[in-house]
Amino acid sequence: MHYSPANRDRALLPHDPLKAIVAPRPIGWISALNAAGELNLSPYSFFNLISSPPTPIVMFSSEGKKDAVSFVEETGEFTCSLATFDMAQQMSLTSAPLPRGQSEYPFAGLETAPSVVVKPPRVKGTPAALECKLLSITELSDLDGRMIDRFMVLGQVVSVYVDEQFLVDGQFDIVAARTIARCGYADYSVVDSVFSIERPPGG
Repeated sequence: MHYSPANRDRALLPHDPLKAIVAPRPIGWISALNAAGELNLSPYSFFNLISSPPTPIVMFSSEGKKDAVSFVEETGEFTCSLATFDMAQQMSLTSAPLPRGQSEYPFAGLETAPSVVVKPPRVKGTPAALECKLLSITELSDLDGRMIDRFMVLGQVVSVYVDEQFLVDGQFDIVAARTIARCGYADYSVVDSVFSIERPPGG
């Protein structure tokens, strides 16, 4: 079957399969402060690392200009904490539509841990976190040039936190961390096994 994303048959497809097709997606657990010092923590599955060192860049995208985007725009900094199976319920709670300025940390039963280079904290207990400084915020547009109230945030990673208990022979152990990812609908996945494929010579 083929269907238009804007006009799918809702009797046949009551829930849009697109987010389940483009999956699993890593979760950027974004922590940001606004100019008044209020703290926001939100999970974004439209998130990824899009450039490697020496200039590592991460991206997250928001449907609507939510607090995370507004706070980053005001202060130019944010952190991305790794969401894991052990923190899955707390991660979900941080997506609640709280009043602007009310921190999701106490609401979700989470504590903060200080960053080194930026002001926004990371989630205490996360196996890894990225400290980022804002590069750009872009409102996206469609094929007709209409703005669509979607905001893409690019940030350069300026410091990386790793809990050393998750390092094995100098490599981050994603299986031990039990990283989770979004799979569409209300579904998630946890990394509990991996396999390796060697790239071809010169690849």
